[in-house]
Amino acid sequence: MGRSTIVDIARRAGVSTATVDRVLNGRAGVAAANRHRVMQAARDLGYLPVEGMVTLPSRPVHLEFFIPMVQNGFMGELVNGIRRFAATVPLVASCNIRTLDGFGPESLLPALETVGLRTSGIGLVAADHPRSREAIRRVCEAGVRVVTIASDVPDSGRSAYVGVDNTVAGRTAALLMGRMAGSAGGAIGLFMGSRAYDGHQGRETGFRAVLERDFPSLSLLPPIETGERSDRTRVAMTQLLRGTPDLAGVYCVGAGRTGIVAALEEVRPPRRPVVVMHDLTDRTHAWLADGVIDVVIDQNVQLVGEQAVIRLLGAIATTAPHLLLKNIEPRIILRENIPQR
Repeated sequence: MGRSTIVDIARRAGVSTATVDRVLNGRAGVAAANRHRVMQAARDLGYLPVEGMVTLPSRPVHLEFFIPMVQNGFMGELVNGIRRFAATVPLVASCNIRTLDGFGPESLLPALETVGLRTSGIGLVAADHPRSREAIRRVCEAGVRVVTIASDVPDSGRSAYVGVDNTVAGRTAALLMGRMAGSAGGAIGLFMGSRAYDGHQGRETGFRAVLERDFPSLSLLPPIETGERSDRTRVAMTQLLRGTPDLAGVYCVGAGRTGIVAALEEVRPPRRPVVVMHDLTDRTHAWLADGVIDVVIDQNVQLVGEQAVIRLLGAIATTAPHLLLKNIEPRIILRENIPQR
């Protein structure tokens, strides 16, 4: 019998060949149930890996995830997404999600010291710090595979990064900000959790590059680091609104979003700045629908959770230390195209 084809997989899974192609190449736009059907059919048929596809382990494995539970709706939804999807995958023997109280090494390192002996793979969200890189490197050298989620920790020995290209996401945010606020000109405020967070640094870099190159009528104010705390963001945003009469726009790179909205509702400036945020959560969904904010650059938390599990399984199954897979494509969410949740 010859090698199975995408048509064979589609027939067995009961989906279209286009759906099979999207799943095998790690692209967005496929429901979790259909994604699982396709992967199961591919395994049943002995379909060999193609570019972008991951090999899966031959037996169930134990996974752990380390997720900081700060004031960030995205993280809560990420935990739920990982837990739901892992429960549907027979090759996941156990999925232990460990919540951390911060992004830095002071939270991550003690957690890594307690990794279970049966654990074959770890997914984590962490700041890019020398101590974190070294700790991850030691874990990888011990034979445990690691994938980083939402924000990368380069040069750490991790097998894969799961999430959007954050520099591209920042450039996208700048283009939208410029098109929406550039005609009137003015100042642009930028809020970020911390430059130690690789994803935030990438977004800032991309945003700054496009804004300075293509929209000279807009001036970017010095970034405000809030440590992902909404109370700090609210104070800083209130000061910005009251002290910057030509404020044309606000770009929130990470969490602390509630503080921005609270300040807008309190100050009620005569000219509301254009507001661009990241990640479609229950709150940003409501703010978009109510016209409180203008744009959400989303990385599709459900897909991030699914891909974190799949790519971790792939890292465990392969002898290669690094997986060459495409990043998740950011989605532009406006008031008129908010997806159902």
